[in-house]
Amino acid sequence: MTRAASKATIATSLENGPAPRTLAALNALMAAAAPFVQGSPRAVLGEGQLHPDLAFVGEQPGDQEDREGHPFVGPAGQILDRALHDAGIDRRKCFVTNAVKHFKFVPRGKFRLHQKPTTPEIRACRPWYERELAAIKPALVVAMGATAAQSVFGKITPIGKNRGHLIDLEEAGNETKALVTVHPSYLLRLPDEESKAREYANFVKDMKIAAAFLHKLKAA
Repeated sequence: MTRAASKATIATSLENGPAPRTLAALNALMAAAAPFVQGSPRAVLGEGQLHPDLAFVGEQPGDQEDREGHPFVGPAGQILDRALHDAGIDRRKCFVTNAVKHFKFVPRGKFRLHQKPTTPEIRACRPWYERELAAIKPALVVAMGATAAQSVFGKITPIGKNRGHLIDLEEAGNETKALVTVHPSYLLRLPDEESKAREYANFVKDMKIAAAFLHKLKAA
C-alpha cells in the first residue's frame, strides 16, 4: 500500500469507523500512521492529565518536540509554561497536544525549517484531534494560534475577532468550551522587547480567563 493510500484508509476509518475505546488505543494508531504532512515520520502525541478540566491545542510539534517526542518542550513550550505559572495554572493537571501530530519542515543544510500546515493538511489531520477530544473530554479547550483554531472549530477562525471570551463547542456534544489565543511561538517572533512584553501580558491575560473558568467550575 502506498503512503497516500495508507493516509486515505486511516482518514476514512477515523471518520466513519468505530472510535478507539481508549486514548492509548488512539495513540497507537497515530504512532503507526503515515504523516499527513511532508516532514518527520514521528508522531508527537498529546500528553498530560486524562479527563482534564483544561486542554491546550497548538499547531504542530517543532524541531525539538520532534527530536524528544514530547509536545511543547522547546522555546514556545517554555513561554507557555511561564504564562501558565503566571496565571496560576498547573500544566501537570492539563492536557497538551497539537492539531497536526507530525513536524512539517523543509531541510536547509543542517537545519529543518518549520512549514505551516495548509488547510487541506489541517482537515486531513482533524479526525485525530476529534478522537482525542472525545477520549479526554476536557471542560475547556484553549486553541493557540490560527492552525489550532481551525482544527478546534473545523473552519478558519480569526484570532482577533474571537480572542478574549469563551465559545461553546457545539461539535463536542457536551458543555465543552473553547478559548482562542495566539500561539506562544508568535511571541518569539516579535521584533522588540516592548512588543514582546505587551503581547506576553495579553497572552497571560488569556490564560487567566482559562484559570477563572476553572475556578468557577470547581466552585460550582
